[in-house]
Amino acid sequence: MATIRPFRGIRPPRTLVAEVASRPYDVLNSDEARVEAEGNPKSLYHIIKPEIDFNPPVDEHDPVVYDKARENFSNFQKQGWLVKDSAPCYYIYAQTMDSRTQYGFVIAASVSDYMSGRIKKHELTRKDKEEDRMKHVRVNQANIEPVFFAFPDNPELQEIIDSQAAATPEYDFVAPDGVRHTLWVINEPALISHITELFAAIPNLYIADGHHRTAAAALVGAERAQSNPNHKGDEEYNYFLAVAFPASHLRIFDYNRVVRDLNGLSDQEFLDALSKNFTVEKKGTTPYRPEKLHTFSLYLSGNWYELIAKDGRYDDSDPIGVLDVTISSDLILRDILGITDLRRDKRIDFVGGIRGLEELQRRVDSGEMRVALALYPVTMKQLMDIADTGNIMPPKTTWFEPKLRSGLVIHDLND
Repeated sequence: MATIRPFRGIRPPRTLVAEVASRPYDVLNSDEARVEAEGNPKSLYHIIKPEIDFNPPVDEHDPVVYDKARENFSNFQKQGWLVKDSAPCYYIYAQTMDSRTQYGFVIAASVSDYMSGRIKKHELTRKDKEEDRMKHVRVNQANIEPVFFAFPDNPELQEIIDSQAAATPEYDFVAPDGVRHTLWVINEPALISHITELFAAIPNLYIADGHHRTAAAALVGAERAQSNPNHKGDEEYNYFLAVAFPASHLRIFDYNRVVRDLNGLSDQEFLDALSKNFTVEKKGTTPYRPEKLHTFSLYLSGNWYELIAKDGRYDDSDPIGVLDVTISSDLILRDILGITDLRRDKRIDFVGGIRGLEELQRRVDSGEMRVALALYPVTMKQLMDIADTGNIMPPKTTWFEPKLRSGLVIHDLND
């Protein structure tokens, strides 16, 4: 059962939220963050990417950078740019992109739920990335940025979303990328209790995006518990910041591949090799998007092709074998192009579907890449099936948009 609780969020005053809020730390580099924060001392980048405050630049993992994060976080509160709510609350957070809105609950999720597997994951994490975020949580004693969860649809929780969305929001602004962000504060004790009870009936929460942040937040909480001789289990450090969305609200974009060479093959030899496991049909020069599972599109030498995996080349009863990323990784990237390590092979790169097929075509036409492969997006059901069976998705499988805006609500571990 999902254990959640309300918390006293630290957040910007309504008049400052658009200045404070930022993109997540891991979707841009230090130089890009420095440009976005230029002239804005209130930008959250000064906390989540504080290396931008050093001139000359220093490495983002230098101890002085983490110390700067703590200094800036304290200063934001002293300046009144971040203010703590007077009582524990839940929050409804909505994101609107391309006329489509998804609504989630901003919650404090349970460290013990993560440790026991009730919060399910579908990706592996890297220790170096976990440790980076753990240092950030430790120095601030706060979860500055939320993690991104999904949960099975629940009619009563949807009713609460609908009723809150009809009220006047606390925040409502459009970010520079055109995504609208809206937030409502839930501070009525009876409704807070009801939300907690409804989540307690949900068997599992699922990490949609932010596996490293989730692991880091939970591990710091577990550290605090172990080091506290008077640990009781109800301390704030036993919880971490998350936004949980009904699964049907979420959209997973395709996550596509571009490859630098054909592993010594000519165009025709490559197409002939593909025809062993796929039905191959030329589609012309106009970008072609896969329309269903087990269908792919390929861009090569100015032409788009449709690839349909032949029967018997995949296993629909296997939650991993059914994935198009598995089919393409095994039958195209590994068997034909000789790429066996998607994480480290420099011959391959990955392009989020939000950039469109035109980006794939551009990178091939420029000569940077030789061939592009577009995949049909993974579904939320596939993601949850994989997590439920304890499996791990192959690398670079899911791309969620829009990303959560950081800085709308912060969770204090010492409250």
